[in-house]
Amino acid sequence: MKMKDAAVVAVVTVLVLAACLSNEFVEGFRYYSKAHGYLMSFIKFAVLASFGECLALRIVTGTYWSPTFGLCAKMVVWGILGIIIKLAFTVFATGAPNILASFGFDISSATLATGGFAERLATAFVISVSLNSIFAPVMMTLHKITDGHIHLYGGKISSLLIPIDMSSRFKEINWNIMWGLVFKKTIPLFWIPAHTITFLLPPDLRILFAAMLGIALGVILAFANLSAASKAPA
Repeated sequence: MKMKDAAVVAVVTVLVLAACLSNEFVEGFRYYSKAHGYLMSFIKFAVLASFGECLALRIVTGTYWSPTFGLCAKMVVWGILGIIIKLAFTVFATGAPNILASFGFDISSATLATGGFAERLATAFVISVSLNSIFAPVMMTLHKITDGHIHLYGGKISSLLIPIDMSSRFKEINWNIMWGLVFKKTIPLFWIPAHTITFLLPPDLRILFAAMLGIALGVILAFANLSAASKAPA
């Protein structure tokens, strides 16, 4: 571990401990998460998921930032995706329990708050499977497209004002890696279990936990990039 890595670990540790040990912070966080849910979702993903991308860059290139990385642009994109993810969480947490209800189980969206552990676990699992089977691939693909667009314009924040050439960015995606690693392996082995845990949490903590998982997404995508690079022809 280099000095810069030790510094990052130290800063993150101090911030996490300060947040966890401060009752005022916890109460304030929960209040604003309820009162301004979409704004808080934007901030959580803009900060945490972008930090995950910085970790990804560190894994791939050995540095946390570069002039063409486009950190500001990525933060805006992740913030918007955070709002979309919160919307998706609401839709699937409300609608997916009806799948179990249609098979005769006494399950509803209220089960996550009032049911026993087995009922809550089954409900959270069905929500996670539905979310990751239907929404997650679309979200990951959209992120890949916006990422390619930002890189095309040298990471400049002004790239967000330029219309995306969806066809070209879509064709640039390495689908052997996107499907073979990101979709086929990480969704069933990581994201479905992780989001099952997410939906067992209180509603005001779900988006925070999901945003923290964005750090893991950055690392996963980093390994996907490394795998793509190693398989590219010399």
